[in-house]
Amino acid sequence: MNLLVVGASYRTADVALLERLSVSAGDRAEVLAALLARDHVTEAVVLSTCNRVEVYAGVTGFHGGLADISSVLASRAEVSPAALAPHLYVHWDAEAVTHTLRVAAGLDSLVVGESQILGQLREAYAAATESDAAGRLLHELMQQALRVGKRVRAETGIDEAGRSMVTAALDLAVTELDPPTLVGRPALVVGAGSMGALALATLARADAGPLTVTSRRRQRADRLAASYRADAVDFADLADAMARADLIVSATASAAPVLRVDAVRRALAARPSGRPLVICDLAVPRDVEPAVADLPGVVLIDVTRLAAAGPQGAADVRAVAEIVSAEAATVTSGLRDARVAPTVAALRARADEVVTAELRRLAQRRPDFTDEQRAEVAHTLHRLVQRLLHQPTVRVRQLAAEPGGESYAKALAELFDLEIPQPRRAGDVPSLEQGGAP
Repeated sequence: MNLLVVGASYRTADVALLERLSVSAGDRAEVLAALLARDHVTEAVVLSTCNRVEVYAGVTGFHGGLADISSVLASRAEVSPAALAPHLYVHWDAEAVTHTLRVAAGLDSLVVGESQILGQLREAYAAATESDAAGRLLHELMQQALRVGKRVRAETGIDEAGRSMVTAALDLAVTELDPPTLVGRPALVVGAGSMGALALATLARADAGPLTVTSRRRQRADRLAASYRADAVDFADLADAMARADLIVSATASAAPVLRVDAVRRALAARPSGRPLVICDLAVPRDVEPAVADLPGVVLIDVTRLAAAGPQGAADVRAVAEIVSAEAATVTSGLRDARVAPTVAALRARADEVVTAELRRLAQRRPDFTDEQRAEVAHTLHRLVQRLLHQPTVRVRQLAAEPGGESYAKALAELFDLEIPQPRRAGDVPSLEQGGAP
């Protein structure tokens, strides 16, 4: 089994396509099931964020796996696989490992070093575990990726500034405000999830205010508002809240736009003339109808504009890249070794069975042997078998690190008629929190 990553991001697809590809928490189990129902996909993890949708998969072959994953994604986006293909990137085996570690480290994010991606990757892995969609390969990959993500944040300053999509969007928003400052600026946050909480915290630290937050779940808005001395309003009063704000940050999980043209137009009519309204749409699917950008007096900052502005740099990017490079080599070697480990274990188990059977036969034929003699014969046989197997097992592990290396393990299994145990499923592998691999 090999590792394949297929995805689309802000670098390869526009917001409209990412919206159609996006997978909500409620839909993730269905998508995982659709992937596992394909002939060449044996395990899968689906990562869907505001600027990427990726499938990490264990597959039985490159072309078959790519076709299966592309078909599932194309079906979700309601386009043909041929139409989707130009917007997809593909990483295979070692490249897939490196890409996964870069994602976990924040190097592949729209805003380099942003901290949210690690939690999103952990959530995607947890969802795959719950759906029994992650096997041995992806359990190992995800746990190693989470470990590397933690390491780069502990050993470097890549996210010390707390940079995120929120910070980058607000940096752009300031340039559109007159005067260009958040201090004393009335602001509205739409959505009380993690992104909304980060937006409200960032605005509070910047001394923006008065601050208002709204959510379809009023209790969440109330709790969030209490933490930052903001006002919470009912979602039904969104239009009135927009009329009082100079800056709006919207980051909900809604499948449909929540800031529609008519509502924004009414809010503009209730505002003093000449005061621009800056809206930061950080949601995928979009919270703001695209036509809102055409309204006079509105400045819309969305994922597309953030991508055009380019990712933010970080002083420790080079250090993180070096860590990722070194870790990728180690993780890749470990994964390849893990592929042949069941074969090696099966071969040694078969050898132990043969030795045990021969010792039992010897005991029947030579009942006159003393316990000491039997122990000496057993020791000699086990030592002989171990020495005979040592070189082949070492060599097959070495060959596994080369392209096509799995074929040697398959040949070994065929020659000795070995029964290789099936990959462990999600319930059999402990998570990091449960004491699994670091």
